Amino acid sequence: MAKTNMIERERRRARIVKKYAAKRAQLKELIRNPKTSPEERAAAQVKLQKLPRDANPIRLRNRCQITGRPRGVYRKFGLARTKIREVAMRGEIPGLTKASW
Repeated sequence: MAKTNMIERERRRARIVKKYAAKRAQLKELIRNPKTSPEERAAAQVKLQKLPRDANPIRLRNRCQITGRPRGVYRKFGLARTKIREVAMRGEIPGLTKASW
């Protein structure tokens, strides 16, 4: 089980990313646009840098929904590899069966 503060930190980051997503997208588009003047581009870069670090979606980490484990998490299920195995063995994931050949 992951530390509770780490799980809460991820939740807080997810909220901040969602809050600033539109503003970040607008500033990034200004910076990328070749028709933007150099002064406007520089101003947009400064504004982007002034945003909180946690507003960047790169800082998000996938975590297991059950345990909060940060590694070995399958996106399709949102679970860590160990929990996928446990849940699959109980038959709680529809269509997922143990491989045997």
